[in-house]
Amino acid sequence: MIDTTKKVVYEAFGLKLLSEIPLPELPEISISGGSVEIIVKKGDLTTLWSEKNKSGAYFIVKENLCMFKVPGLAIYLIQDGKEITVSPTEGFNEDLSRLYILGTCMGALLIQRKIFPLHGSAIAIDGKAYAVVGESGAGKSTLASAFLKREYRLLSDDVIPVTFTEENIPIVTPAYPQQKLWQESLTQLGMESTCYRPIFDRETKFTIPVESQFATEAYPLAGIFELIKNDSNEIKIQSIEKLERLHMLFNHTYRNFFIELSGLMKWHFNASAKIVNKVDLYRLHRPISGFTAYDLTDLILTTIKRRENK
Repeated sequence: MIDTTKKVVYEAFGLKLLSEIPLPELPEISISGGSVEIIVKKGDLTTLWSEKNKSGAYFIVKENLCMFKVPGLAIYLIQDGKEITVSPTEGFNEDLSRLYILGTCMGALLIQRKIFPLHGSAIAIDGKAYAVVGESGAGKSTLASAFLKREYRLLSDDVIPVTFTEENIPIVTPAYPQQKLWQESLTQLGMESTCYRPIFDRETKFTIPVESQFATEAYPLAGIFELIKNDSNEIKIQSIEKLERLHMLFNHTYRNFFIELSGLMKWHFNASAKIVNKVDLYRLHRPISGFTAYDLTDLILTTIKRRENK
């Protein structure tokens, strides 16, 4: 733990972060004589990157260490589950850099801390957490927004941190109160893009603050829904069974290629086994075209209610 005195720090993913780089997406908290778990700082990583990156790889991942470079932005180093170092290069932009700090860097850091990072959106429903996972563009964030329209609360959008109790019950900890939505989704949801800030260099994707609809406490993970597009006009749901459940969890682990390179395949398998023993897993099919978020919301809520009534 890193001691601090009378510092204002950020809180996200159940962790306290002291950052040299402003992270306005995150709630600030004041601590006095306490401690933080994570330091985010600037530093010069140019020489270290040259020494370690002899093969020209995009990522260098080892036990308790992850480095990567975004050309025209920065070099990033995540180590020991405690520190994120950002080395700005020519063309550095703070707004864009935050996307990597809160995304890939935090994903690597959670893995180093052996916190299971699902890739998707998580919603709190009646005292339990439900995750929506899927490939990029499947509609995870849009579906989560449809739940927010019905007064449910967001736990995470992108990286979902999962830990375990002593009884091996998986728990979802709140990440931070923001979503990212494309213009098309905003229109379908009846939201005006002029009210929100575009993500840097993506003029049709916007950051959506959701402080008033953000869950601030952790909830047990009760279900995972894998959202898949299909060629038919049919919306349907099916239970995922047996070994396919483990395969699905690996596919939707955030930056899953970090796992083997970090020497954590055994940990990931054991954590996945704990999840499948306690959590219902479903595959949710939706048409490629058309807006179906509200119909999918109805189907998920019906499935949850039916499961609880058994």
